[in-house]
Amino acid sequence: MIKSLLIALCAFSLALPVFGDERPNIILIMADDLGIDSVEDYGGRQYKTPVMSQLAKEGMRFTHAYAQPLCTNTRIQLMTGIYNHRNWIAFGILDPEAKTFGHYMQEAGYQTAIVGKWQLQSYDPPDYPGAAQRRDKGMHVDRAGFDDYCLWHTHHTEEKGSRYPDPKINLNGEYLPDTKGKYGPDIWADYICDYVSQKHEKPFFLYYPMALPHNPFSPTPDSPEWKDPQRRFDEENRFYGDMVEYTDKVLGRIVQAIDEAGIAENTLLIFYSDNGTNQKIETQTTWGLSQGGKGLPIDAGVHVPLYVRWKGTVGAGVVNDKLVDSTDFLPTILEAAGSPVPAKAGLDGISFYRQLVGQRGPERPWVFYHYDPRPGWDKHKFTLHRFIQDRRYKLYDNGILIDVANDPLEQHIRYAEDDTRQTAAVRRRFERVLQEKYEQWLEARPANNRKIH
Repeated sequence: MIKSLLIALCAFSLALPVFGDERPNIILIMADDLGIDSVEDYGGRQYKTPVMSQLAKEGMRFTHAYAQPLCTNTRIQLMTGIYNHRNWIAFGILDPEAKTFGHYMQEAGYQTAIVGKWQLQSYDPPDYPGAAQRRDKGMHVDRAGFDDYCLWHTHHTEEKGSRYPDPKINLNGEYLPDTKGKYGPDIWADYICDYVSQKHEKPFFLYYPMALPHNPFSPTPDSPEWKDPQRRFDEENRFYGDMVEYTDKVLGRIVQAIDEAGIAENTLLIFYSDNGTNQKIETQTTWGLSQGGKGLPIDAGVHVPLYVRWKGTVGAGVVNDKLVDSTDFLPTILEAAGSPVPAKAGLDGISFYRQLVGQRGPERPWVFYHYDPRPGWDKHKFTLHRFIQDRRYKLYDNGILIDVANDPLEQHIRYAEDDTRQTAAVRRRFERVLQEKYEQWLEARPANNRKIH
């Protein structure tokens, strides 16, 4: 009996997250508008992404990671662990009363930093209808749970400046004085590499919401046109490929900095994307010519790459086909930090930490989307899409069922009268979830609306 008890205790201890001085540093990187069609490991054939492939060989690659179709929608879910139907206010606005993963990680004893794109305090230009109720209503970055920040677009949209050539970057409350001739992603990469190389008294959490490869599609320092300062602000779709490859290059600099600092075995590195590729871009893939789906609820708008590396802890070369969405990252990094989120926090995310370390744990049964980026400048063209999916099927709240695994362009619609026994069972299961989420939305809607009036 004693022997059996010892074995059970040993198994239980192995299932626990890491605590104390052995807690990992955590770096979460999120590309901006990078769909799976742009990445070699997922079938992209037009651009070179060798560093992402390196991460796949040295860690875990997820084949069914999903995001919301637009950036703010995903960013809010990522940072709060809560679906949009419960905390959405407006595009480019993060509820100033929200609790972010920055706050959670500070409470867990981590040093925190954010680098890259903010765009969550104020978004509407002053002359846009309704802007007076929304301008400057979002969270200020110095209250978002980060000890340090180096960011673009921290205030009003019309004041944001460039994110690429001659960028306007706010470093801990002061704008960098001399960025002329420089490239924003290089400044952020320099900051991150320096941050990683420092000796930290506590483990650190660094969040890097990238600007790349979001439009404007302009030359990178590796483009021949960059040599001519007059051409650095040129905008042509053909530069998108250069920007994807520069995304990979920046990622490589960060990986190299981790390795050179000797902390690869104590650093959990996550690379993800906020939505699919821009609709203006057509890309050669293994399944043919693919048009970007950013802003659309189809697979091309929501299916994104996800890589995780943690040398010595996450198995090398592992392919994971479990479902992941943007609400899952907050509970995952907190469990890795030895500070799991209490159930009373009421989050929607499901930690995939135990999958990373090769243990049995909870698995996401479906991904839910409440996608409506309104109100906000240029967002009047969108409408509400509420839907749910697993690896095979997707159901919209208007009754349309899609076999998304075999019909990613959603050209073959199935209504209830077309169901087989299998799809009828799927429909019933999904309808129950959609009804529950709809009721939650009705309950949360008045409070969220009051915050912008």
